[in-house]
Amino acid sequence: MKYVLMFVDTEQFAADLAAMDESERERAYARVRQWFADHHDKISHHAHLMPPDTATTLRLDRGEPLVSDGPFVEGKEIISGYAEIEVADLDEALRLAKSWPACPVVEIRPIAG
Repeated sequence: MKYVLMFVDTEQFAADLAAMDESERERAYARVRQWFADHHDKISHHAHLMPPDTATTLRLDRGEPLVSDGPFVEGKEIISGYAEIEVADLDEALRLAKSWPACPVVEIRPIAG
């Protein structure tokens, strides 16, 4: 079964990362790279997203389409990246997500089809 793991940054996580010195930050990134290496056989695609201020949103629910800058929702949590995985079931997806070494929130969604 295919799932998407969406990695969600919080304001506190971003602040903690920004407060790290260069060597601490590199160790944090190394843990992420290791997680991807450890699970490469289950990950079919992944990407880190650009910051939310680079987003463009198109709203189609208000008559004429409305284009605006910024993320689609206002909030204190921002999706910063994702990984598409192929695993046996939700339990395996949960085990994989629980081992994620970075952002404090991981949303798991099955892929339709």
